[in-house]
Amino acid sequence: MIAKVIVDVPSRGTDRPFDYEVPDKLAGWVEVGSRVGVPFGGRVVQGFVIGLAEFADVDRAKLKAISELLDHNPPLSPDLIELAQWISEKYCCTLTTALQAMIPAALKGKAETYVSLAEEEWSEAPSLLSEENEWVDYIRRSGGTVKLAALQERYPSEASAVKAAISDGRLLERVSIRDRLAVRKVLTVYPPSDPAAAHEALVLLPARAAKQREVLRFMLEQDEPLPLQRVVEEAGTTASTVRALADKGLITIREAEFNRDPYAGRSFQQTTAMSLTEEQTAVYDEISSAIDSGDSRVFLLHGVTGSGKTEVYLQSIQHCLQYGRQAIVLVPEIALTPQMVERFKGRFGDAVAVLHSRLSNGERYDEWRKIRERRAQVAVGARSAIFAPFERLGLIIIDEEHESSYKQEESPKYHARDVAVRRARQHGAVVVLGSATPSLESYAAAARSGVAVERLAQDAGSTSSDAASRTGANSPSGHPAASGKPPALLPMPNRVGGRPLPKVQLVDMRSELKNGNRSMFSRELHEALALRLERGQQSVLLLNRRGHSTFVMCRSCGYTALCPHCDISLTFHQKSRALRCHYCGYAELAPTQCPSCESEHIRFFGTGTQRVEEELSKLFPGIRVIRMDVDTTTEKGSHEKWLTMFGDRQGDVLLGTQMVAKGLDFPYVTLVGVIAADTSLHLPDFRAAEKTFQLLTQVAGRAGRHELAGEVIIQTYNPEHYAIAAAQQHDYASFVADELKHRQVMSYPPYCRLILITLSHEALPLLIATGEKLATLLREAVADMGLASAAGANGRFIDILGPVASPIPRMKDRYRFQCMLKYRGNIDATGILQDAIRMLSDRQGQPPVQISVDVDPQVIL
Repeated sequence: MIAKVIVDVPSRGTDRPFDYEVPDKLAGWVEVGSRVGVPFGGRVVQGFVIGLAEFADVDRAKLKAISELLDHNPPLSPDLIELAQWISEKYCCTLTTALQAMIPAALKGKAETYVSLAEEEWSEAPSLLSEENEWVDYIRRSGGTVKLAALQERYPSEASAVKAAISDGRLLERVSIRDRLAVRKVLTVYPPSDPAAAHEALVLLPARAAKQREVLRFMLEQDEPLPLQRVVEEAGTTASTVRALADKGLITIREAEFNRDPYAGRSFQQTTAMSLTEEQTAVYDEISSAIDSGDSRVFLLHGVTGSGKTEVYLQSIQHCLQYGRQAIVLVPEIALTPQMVERFKGRFGDAVAVLHSRLSNGERYDEWRKIRERRAQVAVGARSAIFAPFERLGLIIIDEEHESSYKQEESPKYHARDVAVRRARQHGAVVVLGSATPSLESYAAAARSGVAVERLAQDAGSTSSDAASRTGANSPSGHPAASGKPPALLPMPNRVGGRPLPKVQLVDMRSELKNGNRSMFSRELHEALALRLERGQQSVLLLNRRGHSTFVMCRSCGYTALCPHCDISLTFHQKSRALRCHYCGYAELAPTQCPSCESEHIRFFGTGTQRVEEELSKLFPGIRVIRMDVDTTTEKGSHEKWLTMFGDRQGDVLLGTQMVAKGLDFPYVTLVGVIAADTSLHLPDFRAAEKTFQLLTQVAGRAGRHELAGEVIIQTYNPEHYAIAAAQQHDYASFVADELKHRQVMSYPPYCRLILITLSHEALPLLIATGEKLATLLREAVADMGLASAAGANGRFIDILGPVASPIPRMKDRYRFQCMLKYRGNIDATGILQDAIRMLSDRQGQPPVQISVDVDPQVIL
């Protein structure tokens, strides 16, 4: 049998299946999706079997054999292999890169060399008469096989002897792939197998063995085996005491697998289904009917904050499980709070596996294995949980579907929404995209169904046909459903219980400055905070910028502290008195005088979350501030710690970046303050207005979610901007109508699609020359196909913009240039681009310039 293997070598030159002979001993074990170790280029590497065949594409005599099978149970199913091939084609990445994204980090094994004794060659060797035999005896005492690295470390002076032994065959060398932290085994103590005999022995143990009696009594009370370390701690003894009992045959100690459950010891209050409102019932009925039909459907659940989307999710999942199918729930990483986990664990208990980056590699592997071994039917996690190894998927939910974090910024640069729709088609599953502020691409795709168009037309005061035209209903939007049946809109415009959306007040900070207020807090926000402190209520403050000050400048000569590796200013962090680059991590101590002119007039400008915390303590002595940003949430469990403290009312103010804007539900939060609404409004990104509107609307939704009424105060220097004005009114339709006008004029999504090509290199001249060559190849290909914008027929065209310097022109000592492909219509733009990159490589050899391709980019910096 022949295995088609994709080797784990992330190079376009090796991005194809290689044929390997399957040894007879592995013939019954190797399957599509298996991980194997294979010889490749003089070494053993990891590979993935993507197909099996009876005959090879080359002379069978020349084939090498698979060295080893890495898993008895394949980590990848055939449908995931097919999905990886689709990702590779759509997002212009190698197939091995796509496959690696689907397995836990613990399974990304590395090759290790082992050596073992050819015993017949050493049978007559004297026992310990020479130095050589010391390392030989070490191998014997280790069971006859040791890692070569361990031998090198223990006997560094014996390198020549070991090499000679390998060369003449007295030492046998074997290369094997070993996983990182895959299965954790711990010494485990098992209760007595014969309790009656153990009770008799307990009486007979001598008085001097008091500790042994305590341990034996403790183990007789246990129903299940316990880790040795836990027995030692709970019995207040030592490991040698426990082993002494094992030596007497009274208990057993042996290695056993240990599941690293991140929620072990936690109890979750079980919940039952709540009564649904009329709006919730209508949405639930649509979703459950689609699940019953077994047809792949996509729904856009547009529900305001507090409308009860989570309860609809929970009951839809319950319906899915009743039919023996499984569900995946994706939430943005920053919204994967303990509250969110508690809701799902509370409803479905141990049937839930949680997958996110704040778990250790081992914990994530054990949660993944829980899914693969069918011990979990629901996966809750961030972006990569879309690859959970379920076999009978019935429902995929993407909460806060507008979030840009669903787009991976490293290769493979997939969007979880696209992958979810593709995977749902494989399984006949239902996809629910939920948001209070859907992305324009999703809303435009839903508009093609006519429902969204009709609603938009009513809200924006235009005809349905006009709205359809404006939303790009007849043009590709970049949404995955654009190539299939468009998503159906499920509206939930009201909060549960008829609670009103919070009142939003805009404060013009220009007026504050004119009236002599130079503080970061307006008079309105200051008074509102004081009132909440007086009432014992809580507040949430948002500033989407961490650190203390955003840049450092000398007022004498104008010197600004810049990162020496990136073209970006350094951010001042008060606690460490350090200047840090938030792109490459470079840090230096803050200067006390100007490095350029030696002036002492060094000043810190701009405001970050650290500075807001400092100012709050000055204005309100004794105030309890809990700050959540990247700097305070690096330690494992820190998110849970801070949010638990705030939920237990140990904090008066929750201050943070965008991580405090989503997924939080606290009954005593009655005030939300936005320190600077304009932080992201003027970034060089066509989505800047959309992201600003979404962030303001989401954080506003944290106030007044229960019995107490909520208030929102937004501080801004641009109160007239349509994104901020629409956020004040909670008016999504008005924002969409205004934003689409701008998108249409500039021909941006949803009126076209984009591919961003970023080139980087240390040498600027080489980078510019390569960028020009690539752009020329693209323009020639487009012209030959008659797809240039001036000649495009039936609305089909491709525009090539650039190359130009990237908005951040240098990062990590590499200069950066970019090209942009804008296209509309049924065009294989990725195929055209890949052909151009191939031609570039053929003409000048493997290009030293790094080329990164981002299809449907979310960030263009």
